[in-house]
Amino acid sequence: MTNPSTERKPDSYYAQDRPELVASLPDSIGRVLDVGCGSGGVGRTIRLRASELVGIEYDEQAALKAREVYDVVLVGDVAERIDDVVPPFDVILAYDVLEHLPDPKAVLYRLRAVAAPGALLHVSMPNARHITLVRDLVFRGTFGYTEYGQRDSTHLRWVTRRDLVVLLESTGWHVEQTAHADLSRAGRIAERLTRGLSAEFTVYQWSALARAD
Repeated sequence: MTNPSTERKPDSYYAQDRPELVASLPDSIGRVLDVGCGSGGVGRTIRLRASELVGIEYDEQAALKAREVYDVVLVGDVAERIDDVVPPFDVILAYDVLEHLPDPKAVLYRLRAVAAPGALLHVSMPNARHITLVRDLVFRGTFGYTEYGQRDSTHLRWVTRRDLVVLLESTGWHVEQTAHADLSRAGRIAERLTRGLSAEFTVYQWSALARAD
C-alpha cells in the first residue's frame, strides 16, 4: 500500500494478500512490478508464478518486511521511485494505490513507459458510487472519512467504474475487463435482474485488468 499520511496505519493494512485480485492474473506472470507492495502479502501469494518481484513501498517498516519475499523493494513515493526500477515488466500491480496519489494520470503514463509490449496492468480503487456514500452525503451531510477502508482519510481521488476505465485508457492502457469482489446470493440475483447496474451501487471497490497498447 502507499500511505503518505504522518500516522502509520495498523500492520494488517500493509499485509493484505488480495486473493480475490491475484486470481485474475495468468499462471505465469514473468517480471512483476508491485506498486504499493506493503509488507509483501501479494508477493507471497504470487511468488511462485513470477520470475522476479520488484516492489515500491512508501512505508519503511512495511518495505523491510516485503524484502523477505521480493527481489527488490524501493522505499519512497511512487512518483519519485518509478525512475529507479529496471524495465521492462510483464505485469504491473497497483492495488489500492492510485486513490492516494495527487496525480495518478502522470504515474500511469510512467508505468506505461516501464511496461513490456503487451504487459498487463491490474489496479483496484474504491467505488465512489457506493450507496452508503450517497446516503451519507445526501441524508447525513458528511463524507464520513475513516482511518482506513473505503473512505480512508488519505484518499485523494475517487472514481466510479466508468471513471476508472477512462483514467486507464487515457494513459495508454487498453482495459480488457473490470471486476468486483464476489456478491452475496441476493446481490447476484439483483445484478442479473438489473443487467449489472445494481453492482454499481453495492460493491465497495472496482478492479480493472488492462494491457499496454
